[in-house]
Amino acid sequence: MILDRFKLTDQVAVVTGAGRGIGAATAVALAEAGADVVIASRTAAQLDEVAARVSAVGRRAHAVPVDLSSPEAAAELASTAVAEFGRLDLVVNNVGGTYPRPLLESSVDFMEEAFRFNVSTAHALTTAAAPALLETGGSVVNISSVMGRVSGRGFAAYGTAKAALAHYTRLAAADLAPKVRVNAISVGSVLTSALEIVAGNPELRSKMEAATPLKRIGEAEDIAATVVFLASRAGGYITGKVLEVDGGLQAPNLELGLPDLP
Repeated sequence: MILDRFKLTDQVAVVTGAGRGIGAATAVALAEAGADVVIASRTAAQLDEVAARVSAVGRRAHAVPVDLSSPEAAAELASTAVAEFGRLDLVVNNVGGTYPRPLLESSVDFMEEAFRFNVSTAHALTTAAAPALLETGGSVVNISSVMGRVSGRGFAAYGTAKAALAHYTRLAAADLAPKVRVNAISVGSVLTSALEIVAGNPELRSKMEAATPLKRIGEAEDIAATVVFLASRAGGYITGKVLEVDGGLQAPNLELGLPDLP
């Protein structure tokens, strides 16, 4: 049956930033598809909740409370997966993010921190995981952003880093083919904790929905489902691609209101 291609039975995944939002939804979705998961984020209590959800669908979760702003700490997750579960089939580089900041207030250090958190951490885990992924014929899914391809004031650091992650995906896919596939998801506005201000403001939410071609803000499960597709045999003929899961955006649907410079 065609649905069998979406199964990940007895595979093992590492998901970063898995304590909440897209990462948590992804970890649970992978478990529902049959995978065991190593989940990592800063907050142990959040990881415990996600691990319980994974257990509820009959799969195993190994929680790693860790500060993933350190590429070295991210890299260690690959060996943790092999030690705990004996193999590694999938890496989901979800951790990332950078606060908006006006261009002239974005220092060189701020730009470099954005690159380190969004790109260097993904690279560290991907390269550390590569030997295990080559053995299993596994894959990598990187979580990029619509701001890596559209322009909006205040997003110079974040958008540049996410654009770099998108192209890193293409380059890494070339290096790791044909045994390991590497893809990315360009994520639009998704109702996670990062958009709490929107969820709690009906007027602002309405404006964002109106500015989105599909007239709604995304859900974490929209992204999780795409991860399952890319990781499974259903997406087995895809590598080096960035899938745009953004409601059809061609421009930002939330402007920060930064004024023209004097």
